[in-house]
Amino acid sequence: MAHLLNVWPSICQRLLRTDRVLLLFDYDGTLTPIVARPEDALLSDDVRGLLRTLAARPTCIVGIVSGRSLADLEVLADIPGMVHAGNHGMEIRGHGMDFTHPGALAAHPVLDEAEARLSLALDAIPGTIVEHKGLTLTVHYRSVAEHRVSEVETAVASSTAGPVEAGSLRLTQGKKVIEVRPAISWDKGKAIERIWTGCGDRPLPFYFGDDRTDEDGFRAVQALGGIAVFVGPARQGTVALHQLESPQEVAETLRLLVEQV
Repeated sequence: MAHLLNVWPSICQRLLRTDRVLLLFDYDGTLTPIVARPEDALLSDDVRGLLRTLAARPTCIVGIVSGRSLADLEVLADIPGMVHAGNHGMEIRGHGMDFTHPGALAAHPVLDEAEARLSLALDAIPGTIVEHKGLTLTVHYRSVAEHRVSEVETAVASSTAGPVEAGSLRLTQGKKVIEVRPAISWDKGKAIERIWTGCGDRPLPFYFGDDRTDEDGFRAVQALGGIAVFVGPARQGTVALHQLESPQEVAETLRLLVEQV
């Protein structure tokens, strides 16, 4: 896995050979550091300004593909011209796109029931947060004492066992979160493919992400001939061929892109 900044001259050569680039980012852990409470993850003024500059350029399409809800992203990253893809790309808006996956909409009732059961089951475990994001649920346990994490995992599994076994919901793991999603054939990779196709002119795609759910995005971008960047310490187990250490290095890359595209 190559550190992106160490091979930047070769990246520049690829940028020179393309008319337009598609720059897509996860949010938490990529554009912002991971924090205990989701509402505290705010873009720095520096990163916001860099994204705003790139999004205003005709040579760039800039977007965020996140597990957060679309409504949340549109508040946190309220930048003209940006594409927002929320709930792992189940809802996409911007650059002429307005998409909500119909299978996700159909799962509303079962998600509401799951939220009620999860809230009741997790009420006695301090530090848990059950977040209903419209099309998915997220159980946050970053603030839970380590010796009680297994209780959280057991409670989530038992509370959702019925709809998971029935094939209407599925569980996925992230960094100190458990996602409860509709059991539909959709992920960040498919969302990125849809955004790329919607651009119409086959731009060179980049995707920056830091978590397990970003692996689908990495695969999609590399299949399209683009550049996938894992954000975090270099590790085995990612398909991304490039790496940055931290959101701070993502910001440094944004500054280089402002100079280049």
